[in-house]
Amino acid sequence: MFTGIVQGVAHVEGIDAREGLHTLRLRFPPGFDEELAIGASVSCDGVCLTVTERPAPGLASFDVMAQTLRLTTLGGLQPGSGLNVERAAREGVEIGGHPLSGHVDVSARIADIRRPDNNHVIRFALPAPWMRYVFAKGYIGVNGCSLTVAEAQRERDGSGWFEVWLIPETLRMTTFGDKGVCDAVHIEIERSTQVMVDTVRDALDERLGPLLPVLEAIARERGIELTSPLPR
Repeated sequence: MFTGIVQGVAHVEGIDAREGLHTLRLRFPPGFDEELAIGASVSCDGVCLTVTERPAPGLASFDVMAQTLRLTTLGGLQPGSGLNVERAAREGVEIGGHPLSGHVDVSARIADIRRPDNNHVIRFALPAPWMRYVFAKGYIGVNGCSLTVAEAQRERDGSGWFEVWLIPETLRMTTFGDKGVCDAVHIEIERSTQVMVDTVRDALDERLGPLLPVLEAIARERGIELTSPLPR
């Protein structure tokens, strides 16, 4: 488990790209790898990876399998690329963000970046059906960083967008300041929100399912579109 508080930026020092398997060699910021053992878990841009080799102080290697390469942006890394990194949380540690598993749900794209005075605002475009789990003032994991959603909007097709506001300290400790429009990022949905939303949806489907054709007929008679997004 991770806390979503990024501890620094690691850089790709080398990539051994084989069919269906990439081995990444990362150089960590000073002090990050103290007592880091083979078999330990590290969140790399929000993806939980296992240390497979410690070739030298400050360095570690990670194997990335085909499924992970397909579902994430790790297959597009180049030497020199930066990644947000966090060591696995220890028992009793303060959780300054929110619990993250390091299992990416989906990739989102940066739709817009605004830079008001002393702030950095990023808007992310999220595909369906994942926007159903994103709410203003809720938590979300973006490239392994626990962030608070400032604004969110859902569209008719289930897609949508959300925005986060980043303070200078977050920009200093992460790679977000280097991101541009259309760049892809990893999203991990906040699990308790997902469970609550899915439970409510399942309960409503179970109770209202048999009545849905009748409700749809009544709605059509009155000119109501049942698939319209809920009012904000």
